[in-house]
Amino acid sequence: MKELITGAEALMRSLEHQGVEVLFGYPGGSIMPVFDALYDHRKTLNHILVRHEQAAAHAAQGYARVSGRVGVTLVTSGPGATNTITGVADAMIDSTPIVVIAGQVATGFLGTDAFQEVDLVGITQPITKWSYQIRRAEDVPWAVARAFYIARSGRPGPVVLDFAKNAQIDKMEYEPTDVDFVRSYLPVPEMDEEAIREAARLINGAERPLVLVGQGVELGHAQQELRQFVEKADLPAGCTLLGLSALPSDHPLNKGMLGMHGNLGPNINTNKCDVLIAVGMRFDDRVTGKLATYAQQAKIIHFDIDPAEIDKNVKTHLAVLGDCKQTLAAVTALLQPAKHTEWIESFKAYEAVEEEKVIRPELHPQTPELSMGEVVRAVSEESRHEAVLVTDVGQNQMMSARYFKFTRERSIITSGGLGTMGFGLPAAVGATFGRPDRTVCVFMGDGGLQMNLQELGTIMEQKAPVKMILLNNNYLGNVRQWQAMFFNRRYSFTPMLNPDYMQIAAAYGIPSRRVQRREELHEAIREMLDTDGPFLLEACVIEEGNVLPMTPPGGSVNQMLLEC
Repeated sequence: MKELITGAEALMRSLEHQGVEVLFGYPGGSIMPVFDALYDHRKTLNHILVRHEQAAAHAAQGYARVSGRVGVTLVTSGPGATNTITGVADAMIDSTPIVVIAGQVATGFLGTDAFQEVDLVGITQPITKWSYQIRRAEDVPWAVARAFYIARSGRPGPVVLDFAKNAQIDKMEYEPTDVDFVRSYLPVPEMDEEAIREAARLINGAERPLVLVGQGVELGHAQQELRQFVEKADLPAGCTLLGLSALPSDHPLNKGMLGMHGNLGPNINTNKCDVLIAVGMRFDDRVTGKLATYAQQAKIIHFDIDPAEIDKNVKTHLAVLGDCKQTLAAVTALLQPAKHTEWIESFKAYEAVEEEKVIRPELHPQTPELSMGEVVRAVSEESRHEAVLVTDVGQNQMMSARYFKFTRERSIITSGGLGTMGFGLPAAVGATFGRPDRTVCVFMGDGGLQMNLQELGTIMEQKAPVKMILLNNNYLGNVRQWQAMFFNRRYSFTPMLNPDYMQIAAAYGIPSRRVQRREELHEAIREMLDTDGPFLLEACVIEEGNVLPMTPPGGSVNQMLLEC
């Protein structure tokens, strides 16, 4: 007779079977049998005790994004589970593979409004790839195997397992389980050879081609295939926010960031190219601007693994479905070596204008106060452009994306689609566990930092070497910028009365330094990077600085504002 173990123990063994090494979580009543089982697996399953369940989900996201593995969150029922919802939604829209395992009341109490009961499956079905309630101990190995398969395969995303308490306690015969097929679920569409040939024909005939690089390149581990693709046919490229590190910043064909606060060249030339080639991106509204005027002149080729994204926002002329690691290589094999010298030269005029009117004033401001951009660029330079960039949301996010440089893949972690303030600090914690060999720098505003400030406790306990850069302008900066530009400078509840962050850091035993003078900046950054463990660097920046260029709401991508 096989050994009988509890469902909670089966969960531990199933997680180990899936190769899990790190979990982020918070215990509670309905998940207590699982945490009790975890006590005997502490050598193989490193549980990181966060200070809030939302932070557990964001930490799992940071871990997944930087490592390419599935992030795991372990929480209790009721408020413990609902506190993860923001992270689950964030992971869904940004295609991040996480598995959230939440406790639930015993099946006999379901539907009775028992203490800390909530319909987690009903709540999360719209924002997950799969949401399932485990009601029997014997279902644990199958449910875990299926959850990890769905989370990591195809277009990645979040999965929620709602684990009833009786299933945690009841006994079962454990057997390791693997899942590599789910009926009616096709994670990777079959490559269409005719579409491959037609894509090559259109690109070979293009005079003004432009590639839009999305996060799908990173998720598909297709960075090398992308480089071969653009280099063979001399294709200039712009990157989405989440795709910024898929192509090195200094690559001669990388023309910068797309979108509302992106670079002039790739945005304006989107409406001038004759063939637009989108790779692993979803034509988000922050990239396209006004859809009615977006790339109307171009034939649009869309490489994507998810058929649901085809024609969802932008009508394409040709869809190339499949894993971009395979489809890019297949198209590249049919491309003719080409040179688009005159077209590529056209980007230089826009680069010169942006350099004069935006970049130089930001990096070399004629003010006594520091600018956000100069702080970001200084950190990037001092870390030799090799660090992992994590951001919160707002002006700090856009300035970081614009002025941080990338030489290595999987180097940007940010909340793109959902725009979650409070994302940065816990995501950075997760990143330090996902890639302990890399320097992790997180940029935050004073608003976003305070949304998950309690995670300084996690950093203190774990000695997580997070390099925290607070760009403090005493405002909710992004909202204030919009109020200045579109609401007649009526700063309604955006000024911030801030605490002394140095004292807060000291309370957690975290070294810190405040910088107000330009001549101290590089020395302070060096101190931060040379410090073993965590460090908080507060940079006091221009209070009413603005992120430019900017496509105004409802505007076209070629109508970017260079000044407020």
